[in-house]
Amino acid sequence: MPVISFAPDSGVWLLSTPRTSYALRIDGTGAPCHLAWGPRLTLDEAREQATPPGPAASSFEGRPPVGEELPVDGGARFGPPSLQVRFADGTRAVEWLPAGHRVEEPSAQGSAELVLEFRDRHYPLEISLHYRIHDDSDVIERWTVLRNTGDRSVALPRADSAAWTLPAREDYRLSHVTGQWSAETQLRRERLPFGETVLTSRRGITSHHANPWVMVDAGDATEEHGEVWSAALAWSGSWRVTVQRTPDGRAGFTGGAGLDGTVLPLGPGEEFTTPAYAGLYTDGGFGAASRAWHAYTLAHVLPHAEEIRPVLYNSWEATGFDVDEAGQKALAARAAALGVELYVMDDGWFGARRSERAGLGDWTPSPDRFPGGLKPLVEEVHRLGMRFGLWVEPEMVNPDSDLYREHPDWVLHFPHRTRTELRSQLVLNFARRDVADWAYGRLTGLVGDHGIDFLKWDMNRALSEAGWPGEADGADRVGTAYVRNLYGVLDRLRADHPALRIESCSGGGGRVDLGILSRTDQAWTSDNTDAADRVLIQHGYGQLYPARTMAAWVTDVPNQLTGRSVPLRFRFHVAMAGVLGVGGDLTRWSDDELAEGAELVAQYKRVRHLVQHGTLHRPRGPVDDGPAAVQYTAKDRSEALLLVWRRAPRHGAAWPALRLAGLDPAARYRDTRTGTVHSAAVLTGYGYAPELPAGDWASTAVHLVRV
Repeated sequence: MPVISFAPDSGVWLLSTPRTSYALRIDGTGAPCHLAWGPRLTLDEAREQATPPGPAASSFEGRPPVGEELPVDGGARFGPPSLQVRFADGTRAVEWLPAGHRVEEPSAQGSAELVLEFRDRHYPLEISLHYRIHDDSDVIERWTVLRNTGDRSVALPRADSAAWTLPAREDYRLSHVTGQWSAETQLRRERLPFGETVLTSRRGITSHHANPWVMVDAGDATEEHGEVWSAALAWSGSWRVTVQRTPDGRAGFTGGAGLDGTVLPLGPGEEFTTPAYAGLYTDGGFGAASRAWHAYTLAHVLPHAEEIRPVLYNSWEATGFDVDEAGQKALAARAAALGVELYVMDDGWFGARRSERAGLGDWTPSPDRFPGGLKPLVEEVHRLGMRFGLWVEPEMVNPDSDLYREHPDWVLHFPHRTRTELRSQLVLNFARRDVADWAYGRLTGLVGDHGIDFLKWDMNRALSEAGWPGEADGADRVGTAYVRNLYGVLDRLRADHPALRIESCSGGGGRVDLGILSRTDQAWTSDNTDAADRVLIQHGYGQLYPARTMAAWVTDVPNQLTGRSVPLRFRFHVAMAGVLGVGGDLTRWSDDELAEGAELVAQYKRVRHLVQHGTLHRPRGPVDDGPAAVQYTAKDRSEALLLVWRRAPRHGAAWPALRLAGLDPAARYRDTRTGTVHSAAVLTGYGYAPELPAGDWASTAVHLVRV
């Protein structure tokens, strides 16, 4: 059970999760200050951390730049602020005045919440710091609520969700991901430099180029050992995270929604709730951090985490924009024979959509391609025993569309400025309620009228000219309002159609975060389906997000993006590490390929409960041309799946056996393919050498069952 304790004599609060503790106090100035984040403490032990800081080394130092729960702009503070406020008279500083607290005791869902309430000492601004803990997770959720209780507007140049402070260590290392379109989630681990390191997206979406999570260790953590502190922001728009390392050996990070140059207005009586910025401490290395984040996402983020995601087929690489009813029915028949359970028709089915240059926004079936509408195709897909899914891009519009000709004012733009087209499209201003309502109305009608089971929700460009003419402070309000209304459309759609499932896509992995995953069921990891590249992309993705959300396709060779050719078996084994899909042109597959594909689909179905709901271990990461491997183990340790991939053998290279983990130490496990029985003690203590085919692009899937 999560426990929130308080020591009135010292003002110390202690939040206790199953394996960790988080302690804070209100100092003599009224500011909320951090005390500890790490292994379990008693309340008395937490009080020992509450010794007052010594005097500043000099008049140039001021307050310690890390150590406050939400550093504000004001007083002798010179580090990166989490909260900056501009009052109507020009005053910029905030002075804390405690105004109370409340504790929401553990609920039926096993969660407890602490709320610390403050107000400014002079100005009409209320600040509430929220902390939520769960009985089944060491993740701590934090967010901030700001209320303007006066009659004049307040400006917020920065309103982060929370700041996290780490204990002093001799060194620090930062882990995060970088990338670009079709090369997302490239894992980086590098020594944390002194000063400030800023990770950000200024694109209006989570972005392909970075992702709003960080992990920090003392430079000595491994996959299975060592202390790791991490945090992830639940937000799907522009964001920034500032990681700081100070000369006196401290480190911390602050993060939230927004970007430099925008100032969020808070009008009289208005309230702003930041997105959650959740944090986690573990002493079990990067692997334990990943497993804890996966378990948290499954238990507290995904709307239908208990479900098994179906094997899907997507038509894009087979047809491009050349979509019609007869062709889709033919593909659907082949997909069903392959064992597919969800058939998704991609772009090209609506309006005048014959290329990327026209049609976006006109969400009605093209009458020359679907003379009877979509119902005949949907009914045929259902008759074949599959669910039906549809590609949509509701936030976008082509200038060559009926929608744009009728509502040119609906797009993001500034007066007297060029409307920049990317991929021949503009961005609809979802911050406008009428635009969001229009999108919701079109989508709920489309889903309801046609019996659609699944939407692939795409978003193929970043925001530019993010203006809102005619709205006071529109350019400052648009980023936050856009995301809130996007969430609102998704929430309303799901309420209207409880059986509807949604995939988040933004030209691949451009919108993956805990905010969008709380409203969708899986994410399109990358437009790059090259299996060799996907090993690295999926390795970075899985550092924080679970395989249950990671859509992975088998497509044709040579790969459309890289021109690389790898065997069908290798492509399947890489895609089987996530939510399996097929995206090749099945009309061009040979009988042997169709038979092999059907066999591998059936194999995946036998083990997907392990992939989607099991516990992940990474016996060997993709560090070179040697074998890389992931292991998924049932929660009761009754069975496990080992997936191994090797790009190219090197003569004379010694590859250590793969040491498995998470097995029942007293048990023996049978390989379901060969019948060989292995002792868990040997598999974990001495390792396992998988049998791989000779030559390049070798792979295997080993299913072990306890006997």
